Amino acid sequence: MISTDNIKQRFKKILSLDAHPGHIATGFAVGVFIGFTPFFGCHTPLAIALAFIFRLNKLTCITGVWVNTPLTIVPVLVASYKLGETMLGNTPAPIHITTLEWGAIKQYATAIILGSSVIGFFAALAGYALCYWLVVALRKKDPALKQITDEMEIVGEELD
Repeated sequence: MISTDNIKQRFKKILSLDAHPGHIATGFAVGVFIGFTPFFGCHTPLAIALAFIFRLNKLTCITGVWVNTPLTIVPVLVASYKLGETMLGNTPAPIHITTLEWGAIKQYATAIILGSSVIGFFAALAGYALCYWLVVALRKKDPALKQITDEMEIVGEELD
């Protein structure tokens, strides 16, 4: 079972990483975007691959993927479908999904991918802003981390 202590520890670990706040927040935002895509079962490998390709922090990227939980997948999927159909100029029909396997959602794929891309983009922007703010706010509580973070923000990159 997932405990709140484990979640708090993971977030503390992320927020205190020795990296520029923008770098940490970018990894998290990319993970959030991936988490909103309908590629179930591929989210974590996709996050790891993109983290390697774009040299993002793997821990924050994977954590961002986990923002979209099993409790939120179905509502996000339905919202993505309705938004996608509306963007395509169609009236959204009732959606009937019995399983999250590809065969069950294939007929809705275009609308779901379009809608989830838009929802994921805005969720990633919000995730970036929130993560950046949390990293800076946590670091300001520790004098040593505050000085390093202030210097990183001025220079715009990680310090050695």
